[in-house]
This record gives sequence, C-alpha cells and structure tokens, in this order.
Amino acid sequence: MSYIDGFVVPVPAANKEAYRKVALQGQTLFKEFGAVRVVECWGDDVPDGKVTDFKGAVKAEAGEVVVFSWIEWPSKAVRDAGQKKMMEDPRMQELMMPFDGKRMIYGGFETLVDG
Repeated sequence: MSYIDGFVVPVPAANKEAYRKVALQGQTLFKEFGAVRVVECWGDDVPDGKVTDFKGAVKAEAGEVVVFSWIEWPSKAVRDAGQKKMMEDPRMQELMMPFDGKRMIYGGFETLVDG
C-alpha cells in the first residue's frame, strides 16, 4: 500500500502564484526522489467549524487561504529515503516558501482504504 504525507498551510491570498511556482518546483523534486503523485489544493470552500476547522488548525489570518496538499509515495521506506535526499539537496534549500511555515501542520499516513 502507498504512504501519504499530508500538509495543511495558510498562504496569503496575494501569494497564490508564488505558491504555485514553488509547489511545481517541489513537485519535480519529490517525484525525482520517488513520489508517485503530488497534489496541491487551494482552499475554495473551507467553512468555519463550531469546535475546530482547517483555518483554526493553522491559525489562518485575515487574507490567508488554506492549502491542503499531499504527496503519495509507493511505501514508507521510499518516502523516508526520498525525504532524506530532499533535505540534503541544495535545490530544496533554494525554494522560497511564500507562507509562514511555523503554522503548517503535516504528518505521514499509512493507507487504510484506497478505492
């Protein structure tokens, strides 16, 4: 079964194009290091929750849009090796993130159901 890295991040709406460019550069690197698929989704219908929600999870501020993304890997072992290579690659260090990375939430997930 595949392994998924998931991310949620607040991005200033004005930085949409800058985010898209960085995401495309990152996608190239992730795929080079073994990722099968990289998906970046710009928030379009992200409602406020009564207890918690996407915006609250990343402390989104006025003028920010929540981005939901995931990277699909063939396995956790491929993901672990790929992430190590990514962190060592100088091209990764050159990417300028157009958002506050301190408010990004992320995690690795084992696939449970895939239809």
